Order: sequence, then C-alpha cells, then structure tokens
Amino acid sequence: MQAFEFANPSTLQEALGLLGANYSDANILAGGTDELSLLKDNIHHPKRLVNIKSIKALGGITKTATGLRVGATVTVDDLMNNALVRAEFPSLISAARGISSPQIRNMGTVGGDLTLRPRCWYFRNGFGLLAMKEGKSLVVDGQNEYHAIFPEGLAYYVSASSFAPALVALGAKVKIASATGVREVEVAQFFLAPKERGQGESDIKPNEILTEILIPSAKGSKNAIYEVRQKEALDWPLAAAAVSLRMKGNSVESARVVLGHVGPRPVLAEAAGKLLAGKSITEGVAEEAGKAAVAGAKPLSNNGYKVQLAQVAVKRALLEAVKKA
Repeated sequence: MQAFEFANPSTLQEALGLLGANYSDANILAGGTDELSLLKDNIHHPKRLVNIKSIKALGGITKTATGLRVGATVTVDDLMNNALVRAEFPSLISAARGISSPQIRNMGTVGGDLTLRPRCWYFRNGFGLLAMKEGKSLVVDGQNEYHAIFPEGLAYYVSASSFAPALVALGAKVKIASATGVREVEVAQFFLAPKERGQGESDIKPNEILTEILIPSAKGSKNAIYEVRQKEALDWPLAAAAVSLRMKGNSVESARVVLGHVGPRPVLAEAAGKLLAGKSITEGVAEEAGKAAVAGAKPLSNNGYKVQLAQVAVKRALLEAVKKA
C-alpha cells in the first residue's frame, strides 16, 4: 500500500473541499470494506483518503413526502433492520440479507454498495475496467465464466452492486453533491459502461460525493428480488432479478423488471415489463417473462449458463412479489 494523507471532516462542505480534479487526488472512505482492499492491491493510489463516516448529514433513514430518504452512510445492517424499509421495500431487505457477512453488513454502507468497484479479476489484477492488453480484450478469449451476458461495447465486467437492481426497479434516484451544488440522477442512469480507458463505471466525478438515495413510495405496488449464488456463504450473485409491479386487482397494470450481475449496468428488461402488462402473475406468465428478459443476451464462451440463471431469477422474483401480497 502506498502512503496517503488521511482526512476526517465533520461536514459535507469540508469533505468536498478536500477532493480534487482527478481520482488520484483523493478517494472517499465510508465503510472501507472494499476501498481498503483496492489500496492494498494497488488498484487505487490516492494522495488523500477522505473519511465521510463522521458526517451526520450523510446518515439516517427518513420518510419524505414522496417516499423514503436513505443517507449514503447508512449501513447495510441499519437498512435491513429499519421499520420504514421493511414496511414497503421487501426487495431491499432481501438484497441486504443476501450480503451474508455480518462484518460487511455492519461496516458496509448503501452508498458504498452503489459505488462498489467491479469484482472482475482482470480489473483487480491491474488491467483496467476494459481488461485490455495490446489493444485486445482479455475477456473474450479468456476466463469469462463470471462476466457479462449483456456486454456493452468493450465492457464485459458486471456491476457488483447488490442494491442497484432493486433501486432501478423502484425508480430511485441518488443525490450527488459538489462544491458548486447538488444534482439528482436516476439510479438507472447512474451506472455507465466505459467506452475507452480512463472512463469510470458510474456518473460520479472526482470532486463529487454521493450523499443520499431517494426512493419513491411503493404503496399500492409489489416488489421483490431474487439472487442466484454459487454458495450460501459470502458470495456475489451469478445473476439476479428485481421486479416492481403496480397492480390493478390481480392484474399487472405496469411492471419494471431489472436484471443484475449480468452486465456492466443493471439491465432494464423492457420486453418483460410489456409482456406482463394486463396479466395475472402465474407460473406460466412468470416463465414467459423470464424468457423475454434474456432474449437479447450475448453470452461469452464460458458463461452461457448465466442466461438460464437470469431467466429463472425473473420467474422466481415475480412469484415472490405476488406471494407477498
């Protein structure tokens, strides 16, 4: 690990003043469950580490006129045990429960999860987000069993965020602050697929801090997430599906179906949502929606199995959502 300066600001404005124009100037530290690993593995080399865990304005879960506000430094454990979240957002509770390490749930934050760097082993071994060597992708002809079945350009890594699929399905937004002001971004637009070296995987600039997540009320709708893992111990999903259904009686009025861990960004499966409109959720309908969700998949040489996993995840998420009526 290379030497760095450590800063412990007590206000958001103070923290913003400690950031720089480049990612190498400063990195944000909240729970530190992944940031410290990146430092130790020499993936990040910041001159300064800015700890935001002591900034009270970045914490807390509160009800708003339109839904719920979740502070960026709220821990996974606090989210999972919050009565407001439990009342309306079973998909978020399930996603939190899927992070099976008590230590990570206790230290890791919601904002940290949304900005989690990819688990791609090429990235973690210093080949960058696009995993290029001598102008060629290492992923296509390499070990790609855990990579994207919905790649975008040269981006074959998968988004590692546990909460992103559910938040996209719920239509959530994030607030991002800089020294010059605050902006809101839909979670669906927050994740990016870089097209060339030097570009990041999220819409957050070096001089900005993700401050909170704004989730619209889910009253009158149903939501769920289903994740497929290789083991019950701490592991990242091989595929996941989150759904949010607005119902009219027993029929679906509108639906959002989102796939996770199968592309560099959460994948909004619009065809599956359209298929569900006007129908009741039966096992057969859920299975058809799963097929529609993966119709555009482009698996690599060793990850075709993820197509079936994603299809099943959609089916089971839909059945889980209506079961919790």
